[in-house]
Amino acid sequence: MRKALALVAAVAATGVGTAVLAQTVPSAPANAASAPRDGAHDFDFNFGVWHTHITRTPDPFGAPAANFVMDGTVTVRRIWGGKGALEEIEADGPRGHWEGMTLFLYNPEARQWSQTFANSADGALQPSMVGSFSGSRGELYGADTFKGRAILVRGTWSIAGPDAHRYEEAYSQDGGRTWSVAFRGDLTRISSEAPKPAAATPPTADDGPHAFDFDMARWRTSTSRLQKPLTGSTTWTQMQGVTDVQPVWGGKANLAVLESEGPNGPLQLISLRLYDPVAKQWSLNFATSGVGVRSVPMVGSFEKGHGTFYDQEAYNGRMVWVRFSIFPTGPDSARSEQAFSADYGRTWETNFVNRYTRLRG
Repeated sequence: MRKALALVAAVAATGVGTAVLAQTVPSAPANAASAPRDGAHDFDFNFGVWHTHITRTPDPFGAPAANFVMDGTVTVRRIWGGKGALEEIEADGPRGHWEGMTLFLYNPEARQWSQTFANSADGALQPSMVGSFSGSRGELYGADTFKGRAILVRGTWSIAGPDAHRYEEAYSQDGGRTWSVAFRGDLTRISSEAPKPAAATPPTADDGPHAFDFDMARWRTSTSRLQKPLTGSTTWTQMQGVTDVQPVWGGKANLAVLESEGPNGPLQLISLRLYDPVAKQWSLNFATSGVGVRSVPMVGSFEKGHGTFYDQEAYNGRMVWVRFSIFPTGPDSARSEQAFSADYGRTWETNFVNRYTRLRG
C-alpha cells in the first residue's frame, strides 16, 4: 500500500535480521571509470522541512475527477550522511488529519533507491518501490493491489530547483501501458535542515505505544557478535560505537541508528520500529548502509518492560527462527540480544549482544 492507497484507508477509517547480518559492503569495481554512476546522493535535494500541497484522487480508474486537497508539512532527516533518509508527513484536509512516513535506502550494489511507506494508522511498512534517477527526475516502481486487483505503481520525483519539487504517484492496471495519477504532492522549502529531535521523555511503564520510551537517548554501545552461528563456534567479535534513538509520530514509532567500529571495519545500521495500534504489536525493520535493503520485519510486543520479537529467515541455505529482545537494565543502561533457533524454538543460540550506557550532554 503506497501513500495514495494508505491515505484512502486512513480517511475512510475516520535485533537485527539474518539477512542484514549476512550481507557485506560490495567491493569497488576493478575499473572505476567504467562503472555506472553512483546515485548515493540523488535524494540530497529532499533534506529539510517542506510545505506540501497534496492533490489526492481516491479512485483514479473510476472517478479521476473526484479529487480532494490537503496541506501540511514534510520533514526529511538524513541517515548515513545521505545514503538513507526518513520522511515524516503531516497533512490536514476536508477528510481530517493524516500522518505518514517514508524510509529511503540506497543499495550501492544495484545502484538503486528504495522508498517504503508507512501509515500511522496501522504502523506497518508497505511493499517497497525501487528505481533510480536520471538528471533531475527519479522513477521508482512497485506492485500493489487496488480494490482487490493487482496494479503497478510508479513514483516520480521531479526537481524544479533547490526550493521546490514534486512527487507524483500513478497506477497502471494494464501492465504499464497507461497510467492514472492517484497522488500529487507539490513541495516548497521551509528550511534546509530538519529540526533536532525533541528531548527524550521520561520512561513510562507502558507496554504499548510508549514501550520504547526508555530507549529515546544516545547510548554508548558495546557489541559482541558470534562469528559463526549454529556451528558450535565460541569465537566472538567485539565492536564499540554509539546508538542514537529518535522518536517519530510522538513516540508511536522511532528510529535507532548505530554507528560502530570493529576488527572488520565500520558498521552502520538502522532499526525502524513501528507500533500497530490495532494488533498492539511492534514491527522492527533493520538495514545496513553497505546493502541498503531492509530486512524481513520482526514482530512482537513488550511484557513488563521486556520486548521480544520474532521472524523466520534463511541463514546459510536453511530456514531458522530469529528472536530479538530488548530491555532496560537500569536507569541509564539497557541490553538487546539476537538468537537463532534451527529446531523451531526448542533451543536458542544467542549470537548478537548489545550493551548500552546512556550518554549525557
